[in-house]
Amino acid sequence: MMRFRLLACLVFLIALIAAAPVAAAELQRLHGRTMGTTWSVLVVLSPTHATDVLQRGIQAELDRVDGQMSTYKPDSDLSRFNRAPAGSWQQLPPEFFTVLRHALQLAKDSDGAYDPTVGPLVNLWGFGPDQRPRHPPTVQAIAAAQTRVGWWKVQTDPATRRVRQPGNVYLDLSAVAKGYGVDQVARYLQRMGVGAYLVEVGGELRAHGRKPDGSVWRVGIERPDAAAGAVVDADELIDTVSLDEHAIATSGDYRHVFEDGGRYYSHHIDPRSGYPVPHEVASVSVLADECMQADPLGTTLSVMGADKGMAYARAHGLAVLMIVRTADGFVQRMSPAFAAAVRR
Repeated sequence: MMRFRLLACLVFLIALIAAAPVAAAELQRLHGRTMGTTWSVLVVLSPTHATDVLQRGIQAELDRVDGQMSTYKPDSDLSRFNRAPAGSWQQLPPEFFTVLRHALQLAKDSDGAYDPTVGPLVNLWGFGPDQRPRHPPTVQAIAAAQTRVGWWKVQTDPATRRVRQPGNVYLDLSAVAKGYGVDQVARYLQRMGVGAYLVEVGGELRAHGRKPDGSVWRVGIERPDAAAGAVVDADELIDTVSLDEHAIATSGDYRHVFEDGGRYYSHHIDPRSGYPVPHEVASVSVLADECMQADPLGTTLSVMGADKGMAYARAHGLAVLMIVRTADGFVQRMSPAFAAAVRR
C-alpha cells in the first residue's frame, strides 16, 4: 500500500440519502482500499453498465498510481528513481511524469512552500515509510536533510519523459498523487460512459453529472475539532459546497501529529526551514477543476500560513477555505472564488 498520510479534516459526503426510492435504485456504491486508505465511488448507472467491471477498472487505475508513486513500495517507479545513481537519467511512466511536472511547477510558483523533494525531511520527522519514533530530530540532522531538498535540482526532458537524478534526491509525491488518482478514476468512468459519479479517495473528491433526483453533488467540510469516525453529524460541519463538475481536497494539521514535551508537531513541514509549520492554520480546503490541482495546494497554503496563503489564493484566483485558530475559536477565511462557490 502507498500509505499516503491521510490529510485530516476529511471532506464528508452528505447528499444521496434523501433520494427517492426509484431514483436510489439507479445509484450504486463501489469501494475498496488503496494508498493506505479507502476509496469510494458513487455512480449513477444505466442497465448496460456492469458494476463488477467498473469495480475492477477503478481498482486497476488506483493500483497503477500506487505502483508508480508509492514511497512505501520498494519496487515502485518512484522508489527506483530515489535509489538511482547520481547523474543518471530515468525514464518515467506517463502518469508519474505528469504528476512530477505538475509538482515541480507548483514548487516554482510557490517559491518552494511546496517541494516534491521534501522526502528526507518528511522521513526525518517520522511521517514517512520509515516510521521512526516520534521525537524531534536534532538541528544537525535537519540541516543535513535540507542539503538533499531543492526542487530546482530535478531536471526533466519532456520529449523522452526522462528525469535526472542529481544524487541523493528523494521525491515524495504524497501531497499530489492521491488527487491524481481521483482524476484517473474520473477519466476511466468517462471512458466507460458513466454519466454521473462522485469519486472519493481518502477524503479527496471529484464530481460529474447529477444525482438521480437531478440535483448537484454537495459535500460538507468537517470541523477540525469534530470527532474522528466514519459518521459526521451536521453540527460537525463547517460548511457545505456544491461540486458541480469540480474537485475538492482538504488538508489539515491536527490528526497527523505527535507530541513531545508538551509541544505538538504536524506533518506539514516547511521545506525551506526544515521544521513543521508553527502557525495557526488548522485546515485548508481547495476547489479546482481537477483533484491533482486541488490536492497539493492545501499543503502549499498551509505551509505559507493564513495571511500569505490567502494572499496567494486571491492573487491566483483559487477557491480556498481556511479554518484558522484564534483565541476565540475557529474562524473561516474564504477567498472570493470559494465564497462564490458556496453561494451557488
